[in-house]
Parts: sequence; C-alpha cells; structure tokens
Amino acid sequence: MSHSPRRRLAAVVSTALFTLLLAFMFAHVEIEIEGPNGWATSLPTWRVDHHWLLDLFWGGRPMTGYHAWVFPFIALFFHFPMVFRGFWSWRAQVRAIACVMLFWVAEDGLWFVLNPAFGLERFNPVDVPWHRHWWGPAPSDYWVFGFLCIVLFILSALPKPPRRPTAGTRLHSS
Repeated sequence: MSHSPRRRLAAVVSTALFTLLLAFMFAHVEIEIEGPNGWATSLPTWRVDHHWLLDLFWGGRPMTGYHAWVFPFIALFFHFPMVFRGFWSWRAQVRAIACVMLFWVAEDGLWFVLNPAFGLERFNPVDVPWHRHWWGPAPSDYWVFGFLCIVLFILSALPKPPRRPTAGTRLHSS
C-alpha cells in the first residue's frame, strides 16, 4: 500500500523539523560542555591532531575521544525507531542517514549562532580553525552534507515502484 504524495511529504517535513529541534537542543548541550572552546579543545579527552585519514574522512579536523563517542551515539539514535519497531527498509535507512547529516550540519551551525562566545560575527575561517575548508560563508561540510541530506530526504519520500510479477504469476487484463 503506497501512501499519498501529500502524506509522504508531510512525513519528510515533520522528520526534518523534529531533527532541527533535536539539533537545537544538542547545540545547547554542547555549548554547556565546551563553552567558548569548540571542537573539544579544552575537554579532558584524547586527541589525534594530524593523520592522513583525518584529511580523507574528517575534513582535516582532529579526532577526539569525545567525537569518537558522540558521532556514533547520534547515528544510533536516529536508527532507534527501526530497532524499536522491528522494521528496516532501504527507505527508512536513507531517511535515517539524511537525519544524521541534517542534525550535524544544523547542530554545528547553531553552536556558533547560539554560543555567546561566538555568534555569526566570529563564524569565519580565522576564528573557527577546526573547520579547515570553507566555501564562501560556511564550511564545505555544510554545503556537501546539506545537499546530500536534501537528496536523501527526497529519495526516502519517493513512491515505491510497482511490484514486478514473479515467474508463474498471471497478469490479468481488463
């Protein structure tokens, strides 16, 4: 049974809005944890500052013990509804990945906007050295993952293709 386009759109929009609410809440949590010192620079955690894999997978940012735990925690959080319901599908998986991307882009941006030590006036490559690659007014990650999450949300809302008849199934003509 396929849901109407309006219902699929409403599901994507409500999921995205709820994800933005979660990002808003977690941005406040991280502001309380990190204060004015972004990317866990003052937290009592291990840190790997330079490694070629960080350049490849992490945007050149350091890997910290904090981030090694919080990133998978958030990814698991967005997969919890599938575990809770005991239901997995490609559509649900794609939407969960879109949520993870939207969450981190929004949470990171809100960290700067809401943090009294930063604000938009300090949102730049000079004051935010842990974001090493910028395209215009924002880190390149925001553009890449923002675009990808939109594509994934759209894919998750597309109607299911009609089922193909299997061998031995007769097609009825009207």
